Amino acid sequence: MHTRQEKMEAFGRLLDVLDELREKCPWDKKQTNESLRPNTIEETYELCDALSRNDNMNICKELGDVLLHVCFYAKIGSEQEQFDMADVCNKLTDKLIFRHPHVYHPSQIGSPAPRPLPYGADGAGSDTPEANTAQQVIENWEQIKLKEKDGNKSVLSGVPDALPSLIKAYRIQDKARNVGFDWEDRGDVWNKVREELGELEAELAKGDKERSLEELGDFIFSIINAGRLYKLNPDTALEKTNRKFISRFNYIEEHSIKMGKPLKDMTLAEMDALWNEAKEKEH
Repeated sequence: MHTRQEKMEAFGRLLDVLDELREKCPWDKKQTNESLRPNTIEETYELCDALSRNDNMNICKELGDVLLHVCFYAKIGSEQEQFDMADVCNKLTDKLIFRHPHVYHPSQIGSPAPRPLPYGADGAGSDTPEANTAQQVIENWEQIKLKEKDGNKSVLSGVPDALPSLIKAYRIQDKARNVGFDWEDRGDVWNKVREELGELEAELAKGDKERSLEELGDFIFSIINAGRLYKLNPDTALEKTNRKFISRFNYIEEHSIKMGKPLKDMTLAEMDALWNEAKEKEH
């Protein structure tokens, strides 16, 4: 692995190249926050895909693409004399120090070389929240963020509107949990799941599409809640199922081509048989 000096030099090299491209490349020169935003979303999803596959080669590559966008936005901010990369780094560092009072004394905010408290020291005073476990840190997190000067004004205000709905539901529930709004016994969630399923089935039987849509949302929300309570990330679970379905369906399609029989001409029973073959090959 590289030394700290080599890492800093590599980051400086990236910033130097970006400065040159911004000045001399017609494409880079014309980019704005608005034009880059869709690409940023795409690059973030590509990184998430590499992470879910545990593909280290592509994780490294996609991290670079995401980092480029971070640097690009900072470059644009600098050109507009709003902020630059140093501001981005310093704001992040100060936020980390503020949110970890069990590690850093508040006086370290703004320090060019922050030093952690001695192990076991209560350097921040008697109001320092106890944080001996990861769970305690999580429980303190939301309350600390509410105290930040430019932080969240409410517990749920920190959930971005633009998040995909499934991930947003998980984050909403998780943030509510951090302030004590959660099931005391996680097993009780299944009564809620069954209740929401019953209400959905009732509205579907009535043929009320709008009410059925609402109840479907409630049912999905309850399933996400159950997954969270059992420490199963619903987005990760659904992505695994998506990939499993694609793999099995591709198996059916490949065999339909070998058989010289288009999918639309196959019976459901024939497709089910191939589906089960694909399923067996997974084990």
